[in-house]
Amino acid sequence: MISYTNSVLNTLQKFVSVSRPRRFGKSMAADMLVAYYSSGCDSAELFAGRAAEKGELFQEHLNQHNVIRLDMQRFLESERELDTFIGKIENGVVAELKKMFPECNDFSLNSRLKMVLEQIFSQTGKGFIFIIDEWDCVFRVAKEHKEAQKEYLDFLRGLFKGAEYVDMAYMTGILPIKKYGEHSALNIFDEYSMIDSGELTPYFGFDEDEVRELCGQNNVSFSEVQKWYDGYFLNGCHIYNPKSVVDVMRRGKFRSYWTGTETYEALKVYIDMNFNGLKEAIIEMLSNVRCKINTRKFQNDMTTFKTRDDVLTLLVHLGYLAYDEGTGEAFIPNQEIAEEFLNVVDDDGWNGLAQALSRSEGLLKST
Repeated sequence: MISYTNSVLNTLQKFVSVSRPRRFGKSMAADMLVAYYSSGCDSAELFAGRAAEKGELFQEHLNQHNVIRLDMQRFLESERELDTFIGKIENGVVAELKKMFPECNDFSLNSRLKMVLEQIFSQTGKGFIFIIDEWDCVFRVAKEHKEAQKEYLDFLRGLFKGAEYVDMAYMTGILPIKKYGEHSALNIFDEYSMIDSGELTPYFGFDEDEVRELCGQNNVSFSEVQKWYDGYFLNGCHIYNPKSVVDVMRRGKFRSYWTGTETYEALKVYIDMNFNGLKEAIIEMLSNVRCKINTRKFQNDMTTFKTRDDVLTLLVHLGYLAYDEGTGEAFIPNQEIAEEFLNVVDDDGWNGLAQALSRSEGLLKST
C-alpha cells in the first residue's frame, strides 16, 4: 500500500478514497500511513525488515512530509454538533498549524483553513498529506440532514480541489463518496470500494496466503477458517475479514466475531424493507444461490432507497454481502454472515420463508 501511495504523490491520482466495512482495518491503514509519512515521527524501526522497505521510493518519503490526520467521527459524535463541527475542524487544525509554523504568523486562529494552508505553502514551499478517517460519518450520523451533508461536501471540495498545497489526500469510510448532481466535484478522488477495489484489493483484508500462514503459526484448521470467514471475492482475490481471523487465532473458537460487534437490528432494518423480491433474494442467497444486482443506481447513502438493488448494494458496502464484479452478482460470503441473516429471517413477518428454509435443510439431511 505504501508503494502505491508513493507512486501517486503529487500526481493527478493523489486523491484516494477507500471504503470498506467496519472492522476491516481502515483506521489501522490510516495510522500506518501517518507513521510512515509524518516528519513528526521517527518510524524507521517500525518498518525495519518489512516488505514496504523494499519499495523504490520508501526511503525518499520516510518521515519527510507535513501530515494532517483527521478522524471526522471525533468532531461529529451526534446530530447536536451538526452546526459547529466544520468550524471545530478548521479552528482545531489552524491552532496546531500556528504552533508548528511560527514563522508564518500572518493569520489568526479564526482564519479559514484553506487560506492558512495556502499561506504556509507559499512561504515554505512544502505541501501537506491529508489522512482523513471516517470521512463519511456525516452521512451515517446525520442520515436525513441533506443540507448539512452538502455543506460538508462543499467544505471538502473547497479544501482540496485545485489546491497546490495538497501532496496527497487519503480518505477512508464505509460508504463511497455521496452522489449529488452539482456537488459531484469530489470526483477528483479515485475510489476503491467493496464493489470495485482495483489495485488496492490485497489491502482490503487478509488474503488467502496470509490466513494460511496464521493458521500454521497458531495450529488452527485452515479449512474451518475458510468455511467461517472466507468469501469476500474482490477483483479475483479471496479476502478474509481481519477482525474475525485475528479473534479466532486468539481464542481458538469458531463463532461470529465481526457481526457480534453490532446488533442484528442494524441488518434487520434494511432487509425488512418491502421492496419487490428483496426477502425472496435473501432466502435464495441463504440457499447458496447468487443474486444479480445493479449497483450503479445506488446513491451512496443510508436513506435513498428505491429498489431492492439499492438495499442489496448497501449491504455489500456494509460487509453483509459479497460482490463478484465479473458476474455482477451478490451472495452471502460465509457461515459467520449467514448466521446473522438466519437470526433476521427467524423473526415474525417472513411469511413462512424461514420455515420453508428449515424444511429444505431437513430434506437435504434426510437425502
